[in-house]
Order: sequence, then C-alpha cells, then structure tokens
Amino acid sequence: MIYPIVLFCYNRPSHLKRTVAALLRNDLARESELYIYSDGQKSEKDLDRVKDVRDYIEQIEGFKGVHIKKHLINIGLASSVKNGVSEVLSKHKACIVMEDDMEAAPYFLRFMNLALEQYERDSRIFSISGYCPPINVPSSFPYDAFLFPRINSWGWATWRDRWTMVDWEVRDFNEFIRNRDKRRSLEEQGKDLPVMLLKQQKGLISSWAVRFNYACFKVGMLNVYPKYSLIRNIGADGSGSHLRLTSKYEVALYSEELLPFPAESDKAINVNFRDFFKPSIYRRVINKFKIASYIRSIS
Repeated sequence: MIYPIVLFCYNRPSHLKRTVAALLRNDLARESELYIYSDGQKSEKDLDRVKDVRDYIEQIEGFKGVHIKKHLINIGLASSVKNGVSEVLSKHKACIVMEDDMEAAPYFLRFMNLALEQYERDSRIFSISGYCPPINVPSSFPYDAFLFPRINSWGWATWRDRWTMVDWEVRDFNEFIRNRDKRRSLEEQGKDLPVMLLKQQKGLISSWAVRFNYACFKVGMLNVYPKYSLIRNIGADGSGSHLRLTSKYEVALYSEELLPFPAESDKAINVNFRDFFKPSIYRRVINKFKIASYIRSIS
C-alpha cells in the first residue's frame, strides 16, 4: 500500500516549490495522493505571498491525486497540523506529513511507506521519522535504522490509532510537572522537553509536536529513524515563524536507499541524540527556575 502525503504550507512559495520538486524526484510520488493545507494570511503584508502559494499549488501535477484545502483565516501551524492530519487519517489508516520547508531525499517515500507497512502492528512503534539530526552513529551499528523515544516533526509519518492516543489538552500536565521522576524520565529524550511542554501549557508557544511527543512518552513507545537523514530543513534561513536562522540542524541528504527494518535502540546513539538537544548550562538553570516557579504557583 502507498500511503498519502499531507503537506502544510503558508507564505513561502520558493521553499514550497523546492519541497514539491524533491517529492516528485521520488519514484513513489506518482502513486501517492497529496493533500495540501494552505493557511490563510496573518495580515495584509502576507496576502501576496499567500496568493502566490495558492496559485502554485493549483498547478501541481505528478502525484496520483492532489487535494487542496485553503483556510480563509490564519489558524497557525499547530492547529493546521492537528486538524489536517486528523482529517486525512479519518480516510486513511496512516499518512506521511511534510511542511513547506522540507526537502526530501530520492528514497524518502520508499523508506516511509516500507516503515508504515512493516511497523503497523508493532506495539513498540509510535511514528516514523525521515529526518535524522547530525549526530554520530557508530560505524559498528549494523542497521539502516534505529529506535529512539523522541518523535521528529520534520518529515514524519504515523498511523490513525497512534494519532488518536494524543490528549491535545494535556489534562494530566500538573500531575506530570510536579513529579520529579517523570520529568527526569522525559529529559532522557532531551532536557529541553519539560520546559517546552510547560511553555505550551502556559500558552507561550503553540506546538503540536511537543504534545505528540508527550503522548508517545506516556505510553512508552519508540520511533523509527534512518541513520542518515532523508529530510533536510531548508527553512532555517530566518524566513519562517518557528525556526530562527541557524545551521545547527543542517544535514546532507542521503541519496541511496535505506531499509527501515530491522531497527534497534543503541546506547551510544541514545546519548548522542539526547545531547544534541541539550540546552546550555545557562538555559538549563533558567528552565529549572521556570519549572520550580510554576510548581509553586499550583501548590
């Protein structure tokens, strides 16, 4: 089975064109349904670029089918992803999710489709990632893919039954944040995560991904990653709303085929992955203070 692609876009036509062109270089593109969600403008200054995006998506060809939904107002990326993925998964049992600043390798769709088929009934697996951060994978690691408990939000896929596990309100947040052992357990995926979840719950950020990750954490599941990245973020150039200008996440796209199975956890990979997301000492102190302050406020 070939699973549908869900693509979210806003106001960056040049990035979007690169994203679509890269997908079309995948041989499975012609067999894939493409669902496009175009967000509305935040203000008048975005109107022309949103129009350029919408003019372009009306011309996209090369996929099995193209389905377009244009929001009349700006609902933001978090709501767009939450609602759009839910809508597509009401029709399909799994989907592959892209944003308008993701450049895919030529074998990205093959890796994702194989993984979705292979791990559908594997109760350990929550999602599939196409992106791998620039971490050191030991040369002795024998497989093309590894498992890690943190989700990825850049070129990813999941199934309907996993998606419906998410409590988007995070109703047990206060119980979680009070529990030091649970916070430390989540920090095993990255010390940035507890305070990111706190910011989400306080309304300081709007992130579907941190809530998706928390759902994965609560059920103790894992995610499949390629050991070489099949996705490159081309939006870390200061043009986007959610990622500042940075080269931290820059990777070279892997141009050969990778198999998503077998895949195993690896201690060295776990350490390197976790350390990649470790905030500075200064930031860790600030984060600790923010969490302690919040706990006092609800006590």
